[in-house]
Amino acid sequence: MTYTVSTRTRPRRTPKLLVGGLVVLIAAIAAVIGHQSLAPLSPSAASPSEILRDTPSGALGEADGAVPDGATVLDDQIPGVANLDPNLLGALRQAATDAAEDGVEFYVNSGWRSPQYQAQLLQEAVAEYGSEEEAARWVATAKTSAHVSGYAVDIGSFDAIAWLAEYGAEYGLCQIYSNESWHYELRPDAIDHGCPPMYADPTQDPRMQQ
Repeated sequence: MTYTVSTRTRPRRTPKLLVGGLVVLIAAIAAVIGHQSLAPLSPSAASPSEILRDTPSGALGEADGAVPDGATVLDDQIPGVANLDPNLLGALRQAATDAAEDGVEFYVNSGWRSPQYQAQLLQEAVAEYGSEEEAARWVATAKTSAHVSGYAVDIGSFDAIAWLAEYGAEYGLCQIYSNESWHYELRPDAIDHGCPPMYADPTQDPRMQQ
């Protein structure tokens, strides 16, 4: 199945009107500021996840898995999306295509992450929650994280999370942890048998004990 990324609406360009008074004013301003150029405002900074918004200086960026605001499961140019496991990504895109008929769009807060980026998020979680034990309830190590292997995605809109809670099993998409309603992984057996029971949090997941 071929998935087509919809074209985002672009802002309208300002008509090029030659207004004499305006030209004179611009010339006067240019004379005052000399060689200073007027640059457009830069877009808002990327947000790697909804949980950990504050990113320290020198943080790893998009190439390591940070996902910019507004990214969807159809954005192939974003490594955090494109590097997801192909089977997971295919299921997400099929679900997203069907959800769109209900007016629901699947935004992505976080998907694939490099080991370095995962380690950084864990350090931030320790600082945020005050201990390694509490941080482990929310962020896995680089060695155990399903994000690093590309097997997990954090969905970023309430409507999409609610839609997946109701219909996700039909695509093999399951919430894994009770405390993380946004975290979904692929469980193909769920299509026929429903999603397995959730763990209370990642510390209860045997995969995290490696």
